[in-house]
Amino acid sequence: MRRVRVPARVAARLKWVRPLPRTTRARRRTVQAVMIGAVLALAPATWTHAVADSRLRTTADVPVQDVAVVFGAGLWNGRPTPYLAHRLDTAAELYRAGKVKVVLVTGDNSRVEYDEPDAMRAYLTGRGVPDGRIVSDYAGFDTWDSCVRAKKIFGVDRAVLVTQDFHIKRAVALCRAAGIESYGVKVVEPHDSVFYYGGVRELVAASKAALDAALRPDPHFLGEREEGVTEALASAG
Repeated sequence: MRRVRVPARVAARLKWVRPLPRTTRARRRTVQAVMIGAVLALAPATWTHAVADSRLRTTADVPVQDVAVVFGAGLWNGRPTPYLAHRLDTAAELYRAGKVKVVLVTGDNSRVEYDEPDAMRAYLTGRGVPDGRIVSDYAGFDTWDSCVRAKKIFGVDRAVLVTQDFHIKRAVALCRAAGIESYGVKVVEPHDSVFYYGGVRELVAASKAALDAALRPDPHFLGEREEGVTEALASAG
């Protein structure tokens, strides 16, 4: 029988491949370790579900609140992406139905050529929401930052949160951790590749969310108190 020679490069790599456990006890420990790892990986997502499940509503049955918070979701050529446009459509529907008086748009404006809040404002005014009822948060760099700034900078104590269904539970959980009594209205999307990518991304994002809720870090930019929401509500009567 001819002996097969293994190239030196392959042999060097094989040295680092750990053999499967040979004993029943070792295999049991390996399975237990894998199960514990899976539980720990899924624990943050389980937390967001537990906190937010009872707080999800539709545009028809959500309780009346003063403020709707719309989270940024990217721009294409300076205009809202389809996912962001759908969030803004839902917020405009809430405003027209009298469910909210003011819309707080929170997004990224970290560079001059990229301005989510102003693009969101323009989209909303084009759908009948008065400019004076829209307030812009230019430092909503992630969900935690948006929630903390809504509470500490804009004085929002209660709100309806508007975002896609794969994101809404995390948003509600984080805003509640930030001290905002929140209800979530989820925007339903077709289950396309973007939707599934968002769902997978949420498993990772949930871990960061759990850490943010536990450690409560300051946002990337906090700044001074702003009266935009208070003034908009006063003008709404």
